[in-house]
Amino acid sequence: MTSPAADPATPAPATSDRARRPPRKPAARRITGAVWAALAIVYVVWGSTYLGIRVVVETMPPFLSAGGRFVVAGVLLAALLAWRKGIGVLKVAPRQLASAAVVGLLLLLGGNGLVVLAETSVPSGLAALLVAIVPAWVVVLRTAFGERPGAGAYAGVLLGLAGLAVLTLPGLSGEVRIGGVLTVVVASVLWSAGSFSASRIPMPANPFTASAYEMVAGGLGCLLVGLVRGEHHGLDLADVSTRSWTAFAYLVLFGSLIAFTAYAWLLQTAPLSLVATYAYVNPVVAVALGALILSEAVTWPIALGGAVVVAGVCLIVSTERRN
Repeated sequence: MTSPAADPATPAPATSDRARRPPRKPAARRITGAVWAALAIVYVVWGSTYLGIRVVVETMPPFLSAGGRFVVAGVLLAALLAWRKGIGVLKVAPRQLASAAVVGLLLLLGGNGLVVLAETSVPSGLAALLVAIVPAWVVVLRTAFGERPGAGAYAGVLLGLAGLAVLTLPGLSGEVRIGGVLTVVVASVLWSAGSFSASRIPMPANPFTASAYEMVAGGLGCLLVGLVRGEHHGLDLADVSTRSWTAFAYLVLFGSLIAFTAYAWLLQTAPLSLVATYAYVNPVVAVALGALILSEAVTWPIALGGAVVVAGVCLIVSTERRN
């Protein structure tokens, strides 16, 4: 998910001196019009990607489709950057390249890849609601690293976890496979770890360059896992439906090339607490699209648990912004 949003404060290209300096705590970040534009893209496009993923896995294997999506998008973004700014824009220090690869594996293999796997058995709207707990995991990670987000944030975490418990009820009752539900929960933890790490380790100075390397690394990781799982056995591209191919193309162009780049740029440009607000907008979009287009049922555990999770996330984000 990535979008070429204009950045009035794009940092200078990375240098070897920058790469040698230890990471420092990021300075206060301004909320500009470009930030709101990028947020809008992440809000709407990422909300729709849950629907796209659900359609893709109807006739495509999960990790191979996810890996193909990210590798294609990453290569396209790298080519676009080289064409617009010269091949030098892709040059980064080894330490920065390693950091981008780690973040890409956490976000795209661990976070997105597991969501794709889970959506073979979990409705797209429910998957989005389970992922909405991401800001709560970020608070937990911040606490583990010595920060004190405040009582409001901790209350939001407890509220979010309560909602998460309600959302697991469809799995416990047999309506949805509990394994799929737990897979999404693990994915949300890994996505949180990637988001948390991205602002604290030495990343490439150009966020679009970082995004390209993240997508290629995460995509290759997904492809490797898909091959290890044997997803290529019996795979015949002729059997893939036009509907799945269309959804795949949408995910490459909008979900990866546009929205993920926007997200990567936001992680380096905007306050993390503001970026995290996508987590309670995406589920609303995803549930609405799943119900309207795929006729997914909105059961009482999904409605109640989703409302509790979103309330918890709102509390966390509002507390963070006041601080």
